[in-house]
Amino acid sequence: MTAIPQGRIRRAALVTATCALVVTGTVALSGCSEDPDAGTNGVGKLSADKIQSRTKAAAGSVDAVRLSGTVVTSGHTYQLDMRLKSEGGTGSVTSEGATFHVLRIGERLYLKADADFWSHADGTGHKSGDAAAAGKLGGKYVKVPQGDPAYKRFSGFTDKAVLLDGLLSLHGKLATDGHHDQSGTPTIRITGDSGSGGTLDVSLEGKPYPLRLVRAGGAGTLSFSDWGKDFAVTQPAKNETVDYGKQLPTS
Repeated sequence: MTAIPQGRIRRAALVTATCALVVTGTVALSGCSEDPDAGTNGVGKLSADKIQSRTKAAAGSVDAVRLSGTVVTSGHTYQLDMRLKSEGGTGSVTSEGATFHVLRIGERLYLKADADFWSHADGTGHKSGDAAAAGKLGGKYVKVPQGDPAYKRFSGFTDKAVLLDGLLSLHGKLATDGHHDQSGTPTIRITGDSGSGGTLDVSLEGKPYPLRLVRAGGAGTLSFSDWGKDFAVTQPAKNETVDYGKQLPTS
């Protein structure tokens, strides 16, 4: 059972007590029900367009965020657990049953996976028979050449500005869809085209950060957390890296 935040319990108790005091005979003053926006950051009272604008501004005002969940693109499903900031990003990506680590530092992008990943798939399910190359790449941070198709495909998962700008724009006519709760944090939900264009839950506590996104067309669901919590992206040691050349195997 999800615990009810103490602040909401106190607000409910205060409203109940106030209503009891204003009852005269059998008639009570109108409005004696809990205001879901009482004690919040106030964005729940705004239009859906303004809420989307505010949450984009909040997301852009801090340098770091963690996102986790699924993204479906170009017919492939990716399970992400990434930490992002302007200087780079780090985390894990799972696709086609294979998991690999992604690290970006500035414009340098690295993939790290075991030998089985490199010998059996390139991250899109295509087979590769280069066992000798796999033995050299397994367990190492493999530098991805910028001209390799894998660079564009996976660097997008590490770019906070580009990723969030695309994700936080719902499609179609925007509307609000009531007050909700995400892991104990009250939220206001906005939708695009009654949900077919995606839904976004925005925090009603503190800054109006986005907390949960359901993408349009069944293209995945993502949760956002650790807004503003910094983390390090460090260059791997030389003995942990491999520069394969201009193109990765079968990528």
